[in-house]
Amino acid sequence: MREIDRLTTERYEVPSLTLMENAAIATAKLATELLNDSVIDKSILVSCGKGNNGGDGAATARLLAMAGARVDVVLLGKIESTKGDARINFDRLHSWNDERAARESKSGASVNVGRLNIFECESEAGWQQLLERVLAAPQNNCIDAMLGTGLTRPAEGLYREAIILLNRLNEAGVPVVAVDIPSGSDSDSENPIGEVVQANATVTMTAPKRANAVPPAVHFNGRLVVAEIGSPRELIDEAKSQLFLIEAEDARHWLRETRYTPESYKNTHGHALIIAGSRGFTGAAALCGNAAMKAGAGLVTVASPVSVQPLIATQAMPEVMTTALAETDRGAVSDETVNYVLKFAERANVVAIGPGLSSEDERTRTFVRSIMEKRQTATVIDADGLNCLSPWPSALRGTDEKPIILTPHPGEMLRLMGKDDKGALDDRVAAAREFASAHNVILVLKGSRALIAAHDGRVFVNPTGNAGLGTAGAGDTLTGVITGFLAQAYGTLRENADALQTVIAAVYTSGLAGDLAASKLGMRAMTASDIREHLSEAFRSLDPSGEIPAVAPHQFLC
Repeated sequence: MREIDRLTTERYEVPSLTLMENAAIATAKLATELLNDSVIDKSILVSCGKGNNGGDGAATARLLAMAGARVDVVLLGKIESTKGDARINFDRLHSWNDERAARESKSGASVNVGRLNIFECESEAGWQQLLERVLAAPQNNCIDAMLGTGLTRPAEGLYREAIILLNRLNEAGVPVVAVDIPSGSDSDSENPIGEVVQANATVTMTAPKRANAVPPAVHFNGRLVVAEIGSPRELIDEAKSQLFLIEAEDARHWLRETRYTPESYKNTHGHALIIAGSRGFTGAAALCGNAAMKAGAGLVTVASPVSVQPLIATQAMPEVMTTALAETDRGAVSDETVNYVLKFAERANVVAIGPGLSSEDERTRTFVRSIMEKRQTATVIDADGLNCLSPWPSALRGTDEKPIILTPHPGEMLRLMGKDDKGALDDRVAAAREFASAHNVILVLKGSRALIAAHDGRVFVNPTGNAGLGTAGAGDTLTGVITGFLAQAYGTLRENADALQTVIAAVYTSGLAGDLAASKLGMRAMTASDIREHLSEAFRSLDPSGEIPAVAPHQFLC
């Protein structure tokens, strides 16, 4: 980001001071929004450091005061020790305040602008005085403009005290807006390094930083707003980032590409074959099949051991078809049925293997390995399908024509990697990237924010979803949604289908459905079926016109 800022000024002649002013405008706008779109007579505390982040804060304070707020600016240091654009903005702040005071003195009445106080603090004694004189006063909003990006060690001294104070104010109900990144965060890491400001909202400039997007650091950001402050898009593209934050437009684009048309029908929406279920684990198969159907697949068939097929048929939606497979004496899929499944799969656009499958029987593991070695379609592997292939066979690789999509939770991921130490996932981004690249697969690593790793080293962070998705059957539902989306992509777009784009859209949309369910039901009472039942609302919110039928001829008036 520092390089992008530098090139914006050097190559495109956009002054760095202009970038800072635009950052302040975006921050002031968000702070105003949190105060019901008016800051008049509202008390706002702006806590600033001596660097450029503090310069953003000084410019924000000036804008808020001009809009009518009562602003207290606390600089952790002396103005004379600030430099460059930060110094210019602190000088502007002083000049504006002096001019306001002069106008007020000349007119003999209060001018129609806000109030501004500037406090410089560089000692423990000065901090205690501020606590007594200023910081104890009621506040309506706080701006965190202290440390910004570039921090690599825990905040200390006055900065640590200020972070603790802002967090206490936040706990008391005072909204906190962070500039670029919550102070105390290492912007290039998802792992907190000490005390961190807990923000209600964060305005990050130009593009998200890693700590803005990846958990657990992401949870300090609150709502994230990415502000365009003047850096051309081509500079961001030139940076060749390998880490991306998924946006609604990514899912919307896929939905538009695969819209139902007046002449489309079940075959053009794709056929999904789901191999799932075993004795005692029929719900997973039904949940997966139902989700694939609700996700828009034209045809869904659940293939399960013969003894549990009737039960799955009663649990699944009437629209979901079933077929019986030879089974072991434990009621799990047997390797005797490999040829039957391969023949059946010839009529499918995508195959999913794993939910409720069981991995205890060697014949089931042999079945899964055989299907994967002889597959002719895109294949999604989840749950016991993953366990049957753990640790992952080095010779098993996906291809562009026959992609492999894996959807492990952290425990399954460790088994795939052949690791026992949970520390192997301390850097989830690196672990997902390395595994996907090594085995040429698309990897969906589940967690509080799912990561989608591509074989070319790119990793995509999904921002949708909530803790309510950590419920029984949610993983089976996600597998069904991914499978349903892939069925549509291959059924509708055929050779133009993009498996990675499809998986990204599926994960985003499924998480959005979970968010919509939580907004109505609360996270505690959510079930996996609620996620599925809110897919329709997710589709309509992303692509409303695409979900409305075209006007039929009989509806026209002559």
